[in-house]
Amino acid sequence: MYPADLKYTNDHEWVKIDGGEATVGITDFAQKQLGDVVFVELPAVGRALKQGEAFGTIESVKAVSELFSPLSGDVVAVNDDLGNHPDHVNSKPHDTWMIKLKIANAGEAGSLLDATAYEQLTK
Repeated sequence: MYPADLKYTNDHEWVKIDGGEATVGITDFAQKQLGDVVFVELPAVGRALKQGEAFGTIESVKAVSELFSPLSGDVVAVNDDLGNHPDHVNSKPHDTWMIKLKIANAGEAGSLLDATAYEQLTK
């Protein structure tokens, strides 16, 4: 159910690590819990984040939730398309990225969950 090439957090973010860069979004489980997403607030490019630090918010018809960085690093890209199309998070959560990070500490990836462990968490 969850893509095996991604890593996951207990806070329901996914991360795809490619060399020194990490692409971050929210999981299918998270978007189902939220319901219809109507707004996504993301950080500015250049912002330095610590692992576990809130980097933005996601708002649905049900609630507003914080988004947490799965790894420490500098924001190198933000998905500006979500400003006009926040609903993409609902239709394609594992293909809809929010931010890209230049990873500051690759060792932090060891604390992330694989797809099997994440699926167990969400049962």
